[in-house]
Amino acid sequence: MEKKEEEFSLTQMRKSVEKLGYSTEMFGERTLMRFLIARSMNPEKAAKMFVEWKKWRAAMVPNGFISESEVPDELETRKIYLQGLSKDKCPVLIVKASKHFPSKDQLQFKKFVVHLLDKTIASILHIRTLTARGLITGFQFLQAYYPERLARCYILNMPRFFVSVWRMVSYFLEKATLEKIVIVSNDDERREFIKEVGEETLPEEYGGRSKLVAIQDVVLTSLES
Repeated sequence: MEKKEEEFSLTQMRKSVEKLGYSTEMFGERTLMRFLIARSMNPEKAAKMFVEWKKWRAAMVPNGFISESEVPDELETRKIYLQGLSKDKCPVLIVKASKHFPSKDQLQFKKFVVHLLDKTIASILHIRTLTARGLITGFQFLQAYYPERLARCYILNMPRFFVSVWRMVSYFLEKATLEKIVIVSNDDERREFIKEVGEETLPEEYGGRSKLVAIQDVVLTSLES
């Protein structure tokens, strides 16, 4: 798409947002373009998505970020790891399904998903391996509130029963999201996975040379809202 077309779409989106009673004044072109791309460059649909995102953000994250003190039970399992950047300069987030159990506190789990996504983005979505409910919640948050943030999702070591689970999960996903998901099931796909992410960033148990780093052990100076 040419720059002039992008600028026109951005202008129309800003006007549509204003008609809905909101402002884009505090947001740059890169942020707004994510909403446009997620809605096939349709300014009105992108504006509606943007407004829904602002409403959701105000309700779910009133302080601008979710602190660790709000999600202690989810952090205690040490199931999420933030490994630095891939070769393509995307943050690498690893989810260890073996350490995840259905949460009794669904609000805390949803806040945890926001916490880990915000912290991953602030570190500058690759996601690997969950229960159906957890996967659906994570992907729905990505689609609705983090447009164009997922670069690639690899699912590794998928047990046989997960095939039926994945069929149910994929029903809730948009085509653009499904196209970014790769189920690694053979040696060639594993080699491509290691090549794309990079051995320096990938933990040893996945074929790399790095050590796992729990997300709560990663210290950032600030979080992007």
